[in-house]
Amino acid sequence: MNATITARHCEISDELRTRASAVLNRLAGLESRATEGTVIFDQTPTGAKAEIRLTAAGETYHASAQEKDHRTALDRAEDKIRRQVEKSGTTRRGRGARDTV
Repeated sequence: MNATITARHCEISDELRTRASAVLNRLAGLESRATEGTVIFDQTPTGAKAEIRLTAAGETYHASAQEKDHRTALDRAEDKIRRQVEKSGTTRRGRGARDTV
């Protein structure tokens, strides 16, 4: 999966960049067909914003959150996009899992 981490109107620490990369890897682990992931950090007059986009086999998931700091915004956006992926029903299943009819 191609991962891109961008900061607009602000500077982010290496620790936050590493955390964003880990978030993308976790989300890619949920979606079996993930091809591209993007995290965009932005500083607005009202607070810190994090936006996550995940592309998987023609499907694009998008979530953003605005909080007082970038780390909290990233965590909120991850929760939102995780719910979208799980709701879509395309998540990876554990070894030996079967569909029940």
